[in-house]
Amino acid sequence: MKKPPKFLKKYFWDIDFEAFDYENYSCYTIERIFEYGDKQAINWMLKNFPRSQIIYALQKSRGLSEKSANFWALILNCRKEGVRCLNRSSQEIRKQFWPY
Repeated sequence: MKKPPKFLKKYFWDIDFEAFDYENYSCYTIERIFEYGDKQAINWMLKNFPRSQIIYALQKSRGLSEKSANFWALILNCRKEGVRCLNRSSQEIRKQFWPY
């Protein structure tokens, strides 16, 4: 089991960080760094996950904000149509709970 470095603990406030295996939960880890990460966290992510896995996490994520998803789609050169949280249906569901 690989443990993430201590500087990432602030992004995983809702789990037992000491028992967290980032390789088994790669999509969750990448999604958190997409949404909340700083430069150090992003550099760590790019070194520890292959580009294909990072793109897969972006495409399958439902929890990213529209702003973060658009940003990462541009950075990773992904088609926005392939990013699940940018689909119209996902945005409409989100606005039911947060209409702003």
